[in-house]
Amino acid sequence: MTLPLWFDPAEILIGGHWRAAPERLEVENPSDGKTIAEIARGSRADIDAAVAAAQGALEGEWGALAAVDRGRVLMRMSALVTEHAEALATLEALDVGKPLKQARADVVALARYLEFYSGAADKVMGETIPFQPGYTAYTLREPHGVTGHIVPWNYPMQIIGRSVGAALAMGNAAVLKPAEEASLTALAFARIATEAGLPPGALNIVPGLGEEVGAGLSSHPGVNHISFTGSVAVGQLIQAAAAANAVPVTLELGGKSPQIVFADADLDRALPFLVNAGIQNAGQTCSAASRILVQRPVCDAVLARMAEAYRGFTAGPALADRDLGPLISARQKQVVQGYLRLAADLEIAATGQIAPDAPETGHYVAPVLIGGGHAAHRLAQEEIFGPAQIVIPFDDEDEAVAIANGTEYGLVAAVWSENGARCLRMAKRLRAGQVFLNNYGAGGGVELPFGGTGKSGHGREKGFEALYGFSALKTVAAWHG
Repeated sequence: MTLPLWFDPAEILIGGHWRAAPERLEVENPSDGKTIAEIARGSRADIDAAVAAAQGALEGEWGALAAVDRGRVLMRMSALVTEHAEALATLEALDVGKPLKQARADVVALARYLEFYSGAADKVMGETIPFQPGYTAYTLREPHGVTGHIVPWNYPMQIIGRSVGAALAMGNAAVLKPAEEASLTALAFARIATEAGLPPGALNIVPGLGEEVGAGLSSHPGVNHISFTGSVAVGQLIQAAAAANAVPVTLELGGKSPQIVFADADLDRALPFLVNAGIQNAGQTCSAASRILVQRPVCDAVLARMAEAYRGFTAGPALADRDLGPLISARQKQVVQGYLRLAADLEIAATGQIAPDAPETGHYVAPVLIGGGHAAHRLAQEEIFGPAQIVIPFDDEDEAVAIANGTEYGLVAAVWSENGARCLRMAKRLRAGQVFLNNYGAGGGVELPFGGTGKSGHGREKGFEALYGFSALKTVAAWHG
């Protein structure tokens, strides 16, 4: 099919100039396995040039802009994202494989991130500090300088919005490395940024392979802060590379997030949240609720109701806009199928369907609901990153907390109960960066700080916390007598 492109996807943006690369990478449509475009295969030399361009922007026009003017640029970017909404959604659906309705929601989220950070750009304040007589002491929040952004393939637009948007709002100059599996909307975003009047070098984008471009960016001595979202293994490599330069890193890694359902929960309200947080984006979501912990008196009833919903789910081509699309690649499909084979000793409570019109060359896996789970099973411990959930019974609060906290991860959790005191107790005891009470996800929550503990990473994105993370605190103590 013809892509809705208003730009050449095989170019690299460095210092405000789009340039061709000598080598290219094919872009695959996960819905049918066919090549739909080519992107540039950047190099370490391109990273060197991008970092130099970013430093030049800090020393030039971008660094001289007032915070309110940075915010105005971001607001224009937000408006242009909305203007190009349908083209961006179609690109994201074809590139990632997600249903069109989910891709449209991602466009809305990207525009909202830019809107939020445009308004926040001139509202990050320092403080005055009561100190000794004869002194005035205060703090300033200043940009780190050149920030590196390595974003994954599952939510390119959303993660660019919360990462690059916050970095630019604070006055940093960014070098963006999108995932080689899904770079099209990142390239479109860079085009939008230049169209909105972002000064040259404030945003540079170098697509390419992780072991080449990603490794070059994370180890570059001219980069002052790195933001990475992706797997634990790659996050550890990036942190080690950055450590050689003593560079701070924000890591948002994997998750094995639980939703905890007590017997007094409002099941009618809970059910859509329980299932949708497992199949959204075909389960390829760090904050996917892949574990459902249910108090024993209602476990059978919850499992039966979830099973009924699962039997109605259908996976199909992205533009067909069904409940879920394909996985990103043949490799990811193999990984997920390998995990599902581990369910042989458990109960397959229900499976969904793959639509008849889904091409055999696409990377489809029918959604699977697993019952009879226990906390130590690999399916309850490891991140599947596919459309599968496991239901685990528990007896009381203590057991629920032990199961919920009993993995290496700590990203998101939810508690479902009509007992307000119990909800607050559980929120304090759960080891997670976000806890939702009688909801899950809060509609994306651009304003809500997001990040994890344990192997889910460290640092926070979203909200004002992201701005603090993309800034360095300077203390000034002035003697005046």
